Amino acid sequence: MRYLPLAALAAIIAMPAHAQNENRPASEGPPVTVSGSATIASDYRFRGVSQTDEGLAIQGGVTATHESGVYVGAWGSNLAGWGTFGGANMELDLVAGFKVPVGAGTLDTGLTWYMYPGGADETDFAELYARLSGNVGPLALTGGLAYAPKQGALGKVFFTGAAAAAGLPDDPGDKEDNLYLFADAAYAVGDTPVTLKGHIGHSDGNPGLGPNATSLAPTGTYFDWSIGADFTPVEGLTLSLAYVDTDISEAESARLRPSFSRGQDGAGSIAGSRLVASLTASF
Repeated sequence: MRYLPLAALAAIIAMPAHAQNENRPASEGPPVTVSGSATIASDYRFRGVSQTDEGLAIQGGVTATHESGVYVGAWGSNLAGWGTFGGANMELDLVAGFKVPVGAGTLDTGLTWYMYPGGADETDFAELYARLSGNVGPLALTGGLAYAPKQGALGKVFFTGAAAAAGLPDDPGDKEDNLYLFADAAYAVGDTPVTLKGHIGHSDGNPGLGPNATSLAPTGTYFDWSIGADFTPVEGLTLSLAYVDTDISEAESARLRPSFSRGQDGAGSIAGSRLVASLTASF
């Protein structure tokens, strides 16, 4: 039943698109375009924190975009360790939004519904987002925010990792929100297939653990950043390499262990620096 909304949206978009295509001039493109991608990555880092226990990630997504700027899509990845949200081994994101031109740039705003099929109760949550992108000389710049209103999945239910491991909630049923601010920059190197990229983000949310011993902002507030490069030898195929890190210290993360650690055994950080490689095929 969780997948029904996506199927319904696809059907709604597809039916009018077919009818409109019959009467559109051949010189005009279709009113709805579909794009997608498949990725294999050495680690799935979400806002600097590993969601696959620093292991391999297989990811894929598809998006249908109407000429008006409205779009819907879905994206998924495997999970492990901290990222499993109470037993799920998969994350499925359903997205709906729209893009509009603003001056020389583009405003992109919408909603992401994070789903964890097969996970424990109170795993899913919704997040609103808005980002403004444009070019300044040779730089492609993007700035934005993502806000998740107060929800049970983000609550400060366990104050420490020890309480979570013992299954003794400090504040059952608590609801918290989360705010994420970010900025990205990209620079295409001359007439080469190389693009240099940089990112910085700041999370502000629940400093404890949610009902399934996870959190969007594990230590309450923290910065994450990355710097790297994309290499696109042929259209539709991109090899990426990025150095990813956060300012979450060992002392800060110790309070959240054993949950917030590699193997969930209390040893090894999943928010420390790491070189992440990925290969993406897109259409």
